[in-house]
Amino acid sequence: MIALVRYMSTALLLSQRYLAPLLLFLGLVAVLTSSDTGPLTATYASVAGGMLPCSAWLTMALIGLEDQPHRSIVIVSTGSHLRVLLATVGTTAVWCLLLTAAGLVLPLMFGTHTPGLADLALGTEAQLTSAFTGMAIGLVSSRLVFRRQGYALVLALVLLLAVLLGKGVSPVNIMLTHLQNASSSADALVPTSALLAVAAGFLAVGAAVAQAITRRNA
Repeated sequence: MIALVRYMSTALLLSQRYLAPLLLFLGLVAVLTSSDTGPLTATYASVAGGMLPCSAWLTMALIGLEDQPHRSIVIVSTGSHLRVLLATVGTTAVWCLLLTAAGLVLPLMFGTHTPGLADLALGTEAQLTSAFTGMAIGLVSSRLVFRRQGYALVLALVLLLAVLLGKGVSPVNIMLTHLQNASSSADALVPTSALLAVAAGFLAVGAAVAQAITRRNA
């Protein structure tokens, strides 16, 4: 599995398809947190909101690297559709962790803050909640599910807007609303942890849907 994740990461690096979601994330963080002096709960909520579309885009870009014949070769080499899918999820998660690290540090450079451990833990939880949700959207909107990428793009945009703006529809919306009104990072840690677990469930469902459709089309 580790070798497969390394292979996919290398392929993504060489393709340079990571650049667009990476630059989008860095740009959003810079715009949303520049000269910020407010509480870090709201700051990291903004960063988490930027993570959502970038994680979905990164997932779709990684899955779209290979055409069907090439992907079939990888599946035959590894011996399992599921193993390739799990490696795809793992590779995207690694890249999202790198973005999360940037999302923790950059607001401290762009704004004026004195972070504590609770702030950093909350920022990590918030970004991973958005990342897992975005990855789930990326999976169900990817080439594994849709042959026509125009349909996939429309679905991805609809789902992103729904989970971001739909009141109480997703863990991301609930989390962002809660963080904007939270009095301190320590008070928000437990509720955000619960929402992170829900987002992980969303990711598991998205992976199951992609796997079921991939096996049916095989």
